[in-house]
Amino acid sequence: MIEVNDKNDLHAQLAQNGKVVALFYSSWCPFCRSFLTAFNKQAQKDGSAVFLKVRVDEDENPLWEEYSLEAVPSVIFFEKEEVSRRLDCELGAGLNEKQFREWLQTF
Repeated sequence: MIEVNDKNDLHAQLAQNGKVVALFYSSWCPFCRSFLTAFNKQAQKDGSAVFLKVRVDEDENPLWEEYSLEAVPSVIFFEKEEVSRRLDCELGAGLNEKQFREWLQTF
């Protein structure tokens, strides 16, 4: 499991790896804290991609705008540095393990 905290680190990881599942989260978010366990569990089971945790704690982090993040947690699947698909939480609802597992099975 790789954790990145800024745009440069994220882009370096995307350039090094063909398939990346990136969780965008904030340490202050209760929905993110509860989803981290599910994300980590699936990352250990799934060898089809590199799993990243991307912390976006500050509102001024440019990744919010670059990836049109309206809320966290959000998971984005990248292929060859391009966004292929995403799983965004609903405001005030977060994500759960079942949603994430089903989403991973679609590719």
